[in-house]
Amino acid sequence: MLATIVLTVVATLAAVIIFTNLTGSEKRVQRVVQHRYAVSDPQFRREMGVMLGPTVVPGNRIVHLRDGDQIFPAMLQAIEGARETITFETYIYWSGDIGRKFSEALARRARAGVDVKVTLDWLGSNKMDDAIIEQMKQAGVHVERYRPLSWYSLDRINHRTHRKLLVIDGHTAFTGGVGIADLWQGHAQDPEHWRDSHFRIEGPAAAQMQAAFSDNWIKMTGHILNGAPYYPAIDRYGDVDAQVFVSSPSGGSESMHLMYLLSIAAATKSIDLAAAYFVPDKLTQRALIEARDRGVRIRILVPGPHIDSDAVRLASKAQWGDLLSRGVQIWEYQPTMMHVKLLVIDTHLVSVGSTNFDARSFQLNDEASLNAYDPAFAQEMTGVFEDDLAHSTPYTLEQWTRRPWKEKLLEKFVIPLRSQL
Repeated sequence: MLATIVLTVVATLAAVIIFTNLTGSEKRVQRVVQHRYAVSDPQFRREMGVMLGPTVVPGNRIVHLRDGDQIFPAMLQAIEGARETITFETYIYWSGDIGRKFSEALARRARAGVDVKVTLDWLGSNKMDDAIIEQMKQAGVHVERYRPLSWYSLDRINHRTHRKLLVIDGHTAFTGGVGIADLWQGHAQDPEHWRDSHFRIEGPAAAQMQAAFSDNWIKMTGHILNGAPYYPAIDRYGDVDAQVFVSSPSGGSESMHLMYLLSIAAATKSIDLAAAYFVPDKLTQRALIEARDRGVRIRILVPGPHIDSDAVRLASKAQWGDLLSRGVQIWEYQPTMMHVKLLVIDTHLVSVGSTNFDARSFQLNDEASLNAYDPAFAQEMTGVFEDDLAHSTPYTLEQWTRRPWKEKLLEKFVIPLRSQL
């Protein structure tokens, strides 16, 4: 009898842990957002700021950084120039050449008296040598691992921080798709070096990124980061209006999903989407199809033969039929793994950051995205997108219809798991 009771309790606990790890918040968007205004309409911007996230702030300068050859030197230079504070949060941080360079730079600034705080996702940094972390700690860097495996956090082990945030002295920030690993070095010159984009932000939006970092820092340590070293008065750096969205399963997990749905619903001319992991739910698929039905040109760029997850490729491709039949253009990037996360709508709105176009990013991960409302910047990023298209091949409805039967069979097993990919 006792053994039966124990087994029942264990089985119940296991079921609860699995359920809580596979689901996000209770709030769910269940209907497609109706097209009521364009992204250039003040009402769109008003609702994005009031209903979903922090207000849109003017006076920002945003610089696109392409691939590791541009990204890593810019980030390291900013770290070396820090005078008071550095806050850094990332999912991937592995040992290797670039990992060593970052840890050494962070340690040097800590020894120079800069307050350096680092958040590393426990799972994403599992390939990082513990000695590197210890060296940073000895230099005075405050390092925290986000949700390490323990008995009291088993119900949240599947909820990771996927944010990529680096904030220097409260006024200069970086975000995008890049992790700290050697495969991001170079200039996407071969399959061993990934294609990615990162962005340097100077101005008031950097303060919103600081708040995004503080969100998880409070969860881990209970300490609030405040004062002028973290939130200084920020001068006008440029002419871009911008805002930073954050989401997490513990609060506002559907806000990122809704932000994408509102943006798609507001499109009147064009949607350009570069998605390293394109596994849209049915609601998002319907939103894209409705945009296409009202005449919006939609171009979607996804990884081609080089991808780090075959399961993602299968789950993604299984859903392309309806999109292709409605005239959505899908392109596959050929040279290497394409890890970019970029959305450009009507050459007006640009959304970049850590968020993938999938259920995991929308519901389970902690994410952060930067929205910029600026035609000039949108035109620049459209050029970047089209340059990537020049290294890609279109995927047709005929190809989708004729995909191998083995592929179709495997899709049946992968599709039920698409929210976890």
